[in-house]
Amino acid sequence: MAGAAPDGSQFDARQFDSKMTELLNAEGQEFFTSYDEAYDTFDAMELKEKLLRGIYAYGFEKPSAIQQRGIVPFCKGLDVIQQAQSGTGKTATFCSGVLQQLDYELLDCQALVLAPTRELAQQIEKVMRALGDYLKVKVHACVGGTSVREDQRILSSGVHVVVGTPGRVFDMLRRQSLRPDHIKMFVLDEADEMLSRGFKDQIYDIFQLLPPKIQVGVFSATMPPEALEITRKFMNKPVRILVKRDELTLEGIKQFYVNVEKEEWKLETLCDLYETLAITQSVIFVNTRRKVDLLTDQMQSRDHTVSATHGDMDQNTRDIIMCEFRTGSSRVLITTDLLARGIDVQQVSLVINYDLPTQPENYLHRIGRSGRFGRKGVAINFATKDDERMLSDIQRFYNVVIEELPANVADLL
Repeated sequence: MAGAAPDGSQFDARQFDSKMTELLNAEGQEFFTSYDEAYDTFDAMELKEKLLRGIYAYGFEKPSAIQQRGIVPFCKGLDVIQQAQSGTGKTATFCSGVLQQLDYELLDCQALVLAPTRELAQQIEKVMRALGDYLKVKVHACVGGTSVREDQRILSSGVHVVVGTPGRVFDMLRRQSLRPDHIKMFVLDEADEMLSRGFKDQIYDIFQLLPPKIQVGVFSATMPPEALEITRKFMNKPVRILVKRDELTLEGIKQFYVNVEKEEWKLETLCDLYETLAITQSVIFVNTRRKVDLLTDQMQSRDHTVSATHGDMDQNTRDIIMCEFRTGSSRVLITTDLLARGIDVQQVSLVINYDLPTQPENYLHRIGRSGRFGRKGVAINFATKDDERMLSDIQRFYNVVIEELPANVADLL
């Protein structure tokens, strides 16, 4: 399926695959093999009894497309490249693979998971802990913006898994507070995002400090050349699991647009929708941190209760706000793309793109927050005259039709 990228270039899956094969055949051999075996149920995967209990207790009933194909090869110790969009159950895929292989008698770090943002690292930590609840797994998130001394204290008391952002993890390895001797699994989550944020050198530096025989899992929505380079350098006969865009995504999420003509009319439109927003939990995306603050002030000055979070806030403040939102004491959250991947609030059923994303890929990261794993959700896109092109790019990219918002939006939630 072809779709236009924001710079006007065409994204073409066939071309992409042939380019990839060409890159990977450079040494005259196929670099990775594809892995297509699928398991329809978690029970069929021969997982530890206590891990299965954790999976079911977390609320999973049936494995998603990536889980059906991705959990077992990881559990077998194979190097894996798993390519699937956000919101498809990637986190639980590698968490299950890690939890299955840990030696729980050994209280040393055996698995290291890297993520591009603090929020995502903390989200992974929560999932890992929940799924490994009956296994008594010890997990710690090492992220910037928190106390180095506290990290050192927890690491010295012993953990099975460290999840973190590259800067802090490298720091802990360099200080020898995180000992690499027993690490046997290394996972890069949202690898494309990590590379585009300039973490490449840090990832390489971390890798140099890890034991030579290590299982590597790379999880990524897209596979830019830099991600391929990483897989080439660090992986040993990896299997590639590709969940195609049409197997996922936006099914179950009703998508609409509101024609707002001019930027300055968006606020009125949002205030008109506010009553509908507050029925459920909703996330409003804007494109800049400054706009998060501006829109929050504008909404609050009209007596609408909203919370806001963005990357300029200190970690503690962000944690408190996310906690309020998760528990439902605040119902409307205004945020930027930076945090799109770290929000997995079960109850989000409405996403508003106050600004359309600047990249079609981010559309999925945003609205995939609603209706995750087959739950229903609604996405409303505010479109000005200038947004017409992006709106049609998004429709082409995902092969969806976005219709004008009907009057009875509350009935859809």
